[in-house]
Amino acid sequence: METINGQPVTDEQLQAWADEAEAGYDVEVLRKRGRKPMGDGAARVVPVRLDDSLLSALDERAEHDHVSRSEIIRAALRAYVA
Repeated sequence: METINGQPVTDEQLQAWADEAEAGYDVEVLRKRGRKPMGDGAARVVPVRLDDSLLSALDERAEHDHVSRSEIIRAALRAYVA
């Protein structure tokens, strides 16, 4: 049996998904999915390299502040370039 996030996918669920797909989707609703814009334009992915100690400190701070690594990095960059 197939699973999603450890939960079994039943034949009934598969049929419900198939019925939903066959009925069609509202394109305007689908376009609203995804990440929210962060600034004044489209965001781009910029890879960075961090040593183990800096990455560990970043992860600890992210967990403490209940935010993502990316949020901390963006805030630090905004403060640096301001």
